[in-house]
Amino acid sequence: MSLSVPVTGTAQEPVLAPELQDAAADIYLFDAATLRLVDANAGARLGGIDPARLAEMTLFELAPELEQATLDALLAQLGHAPGAQATLRTRYLRAGGTYPVKLVFLRIVRDGRALLLAVADDLALALEISVALEQYQAGFDAVVDHTPGLVYQFLRQADGTVAFPYLSEGCAALLGLAGAELQAAPQRFLELVLPEDRGDYLDAMDASQAGLSAWNWEGRIWIDAWKDVKWINLRATPFPLEDGGVRWDGIMTNITASKLEQEEIRDSRARLAELTDHIEQVKEQERARIAREIHDDLGGNLTAIKMALAMLAARLPADPVLAEKAQYVDDLVDRTIDAVHRISLDLRPPMLDLGIVAALDWQAREFEKRMGIACVFTSSDREVALAPSEATALFRIFQEALTNIAKHAHATRVTVDLRREGRHLVLAICDNGRGIAASDRAKPQSFGLRGMSERARALGGTLDLAPAPGGGTMVTVRIRPSAPAAAGQPSTTEA
Repeated sequence: MSLSVPVTGTAQEPVLAPELQDAAADIYLFDAATLRLVDANAGARLGGIDPARLAEMTLFELAPELEQATLDALLAQLGHAPGAQATLRTRYLRAGGTYPVKLVFLRIVRDGRALLLAVADDLALALEISVALEQYQAGFDAVVDHTPGLVYQFLRQADGTVAFPYLSEGCAALLGLAGAELQAAPQRFLELVLPEDRGDYLDAMDASQAGLSAWNWEGRIWIDAWKDVKWINLRATPFPLEDGGVRWDGIMTNITASKLEQEEIRDSRARLAELTDHIEQVKEQERARIAREIHDDLGGNLTAIKMALAMLAARLPADPVLAEKAQYVDDLVDRTIDAVHRISLDLRPPMLDLGIVAALDWQAREFEKRMGIACVFTSSDREVALAPSEATALFRIFQEALTNIAKHAHATRVTVDLRREGRHLVLAICDNGRGIAASDRAKPQSFGLRGMSERARALGGTLDLAPAPGGGTMVTVRIRPSAPAAAGQPSTTEA
């Protein structure tokens, strides 16, 4: 920097020009030979030092930490040409202590007298800011270094080039790469992502950049250093750049352990569901076998007993007591036949052999006769092709729903609708009762609802509970049959 400094006054005692007297910086004029202070501006005099004392001071007294060797080197660098300048940092005297300054020295000549002009810039505030920044940076580094994972900045320019401006110390532990390696070749991160997960990774990045929304992604990376696959979770916040690019600040964490636990739990649930489904199928097969044996063996035997009893009663003498006893036994056989028939129906309704539509229609009629609650069943098709296990499971869900309505709903009307929606088959059961509260679903003993839900899940479907229009509860079962549903004519039955 070149500075022309006007100096006024007598040849014996030169003083600073008026425009320098009012300058904000401290400005001092020294004799180049003796380094004695010749003049100082108002800012310097207001530093708290007595003016009389200030007039007798030298440069070394004003800068007590300045060494002779340092000044000699500076003056040698400065040379002797007027207007030459040099800079050093030291501490300057002020009432009550010293303060850090940057001194800019310039050589000037006045009436043949060599002078040094020193401009002092106060560095105290800058040093305080620097110390505060260092403390903040140290605290930030400590937090980052103790954060489980990799704290990073990721940059994607408008032309598609990428960079990692910042990578924490966790880079090597998470990715098996030193931070400097990844910063030198930022495209290596994408190469770490397994090929089958790269599309999802790039799609998530594009969506975050387009909408400036949070970038959340989970995927697998290959760690060549350990010949292993890791699951990582990436969460970052985007910040747009002026050139059209985006910078993300975020963190990556290793979620391999939790992912393996989730997979183990998922596999365990799948195995449990398979076992539950197998048990249900075995149970239904056993029910069907027992129902057939009860119907064929007990039913046949009871029919034979009734016929034999009728023959015996015809040969009894005309005795009122014997006739009464015979009638009692005949009534007992009739009640037993009815019980056998009812038990057989409960175990395995033969209407299931006629298809799910016929079975649901029959069950709706039976429910109305037994409970006195109006039940309307409608179906979009006369026949629906279902595997036997699917038809049985759907029928059992329907039975359980009607049982819950009879026990808890206090309903006077039930509507049942079986329809197709695309490739799905939907069974909707709606009552006009008191409805079901969320607390009812969470009861420990709600095995009926759990059983219905598990049966639907075993079919690869869903079961939803919702308030019915106008009050009550609607149970909706949605499954995707293994066989396509057969087309038919709408059927409506009021039981």
